[in-house]
Amino acid sequence: MAVETEAATPGLALDETDINWHRLDKTRFHIIGAILFTAQSALLHPTAVVKTRMQVDGSGISHMSGTSVFRHILRNDGIPGLFRGFGTSAIGSLPGRVLALTSLEVSKDMTFKYTEHLDMPGATRVGIANGVAGLLSNLVSCVYYVPLDVICQRLMVQGFPGTAYCSGPFDVVRKVIKAEGFRGMYRGFGLTAVTQSPASALWWGVYGAAQHIIWRSLDYRETSERKPSHVEMATVQAAAGMVAGACSSVITTPIDTVKTRLQVMDNYGAGRPSVMKTARTLLKEDGWRGFYRGEIIFEASMTLFNGGQEMPVDCI
Repeated sequence: MAVETEAATPGLALDETDINWHRLDKTRFHIIGAILFTAQSALLHPTAVVKTRMQVDGSGISHMSGTSVFRHILRNDGIPGLFRGFGTSAIGSLPGRVLALTSLEVSKDMTFKYTEHLDMPGATRVGIANGVAGLLSNLVSCVYYVPLDVICQRLMVQGFPGTAYCSGPFDVVRKVIKAEGFRGMYRGFGLTAVTQSPASALWWGVYGAAQHIIWRSLDYRETSERKPSHVEMATVQAAAGMVAGACSSVITTPIDTVKTRLQVMDNYGAGRPSVMKTARTLLKEDGWRGFYRGEIIFEASMTLFNGGQEMPVDCI
């Protein structure tokens, strides 16, 4: 792991698995982060398309399993159907990714400094620092990501009942602004900021605390001469990510389902669309289980997406 003040070593001391912001090579951090994020986006985008269609479509596809929806898209639209909106998402997300990564690492570093003199267990301190970082990072990045979500999700489901056909991202922006003004680009912003920020805090808090607990259950300590390998680090991070994803998806999936519908549907009747109107429609259509459409896909995507934010740190 190359940092500005220390040379990389074959093994990693346990206290070196948490890299502080001031020790990172910022240029390499963002360059490698951009490359890894693009690769990660290509891997996850088909799952995002499947999840979004399951949450929005009311013609029967919403009651199919994720695998069946995947096959349905592949059969009807081919490979391009699984990558609708990918170019807009991948290129448009790069500035937001820099914003999210920077705010995450800076706020985590600051929280560690402010809590280092408090008398609390290590797992609690790590959990708090990661939770605060996840909360602040999500709040900051929402300003950028919500309009991008509106564009990408409309491209994913265009032509479906209740949605308009758009020729590209700029056409989406033009039609949304023409119909609702600039605030139309921020459909679901309040819901996203108020609910997903705590969910992000929960994911990162559980992720950090779980890593801390797993390392110590394996008899690793800061002062231990044993050093975890990169394989062990990846395994522990994956396990912690799955635990965090399972905990947060219970809260996040219903919110994401309502938000997705709110951002892409146009046949919302009289007046502007609202959270309550969208939730009542979903409840009427499919009962409470309708709020958990695509839960497994969403949990896996969130785990890979959030866990991927640590990858640039581990690669430099």
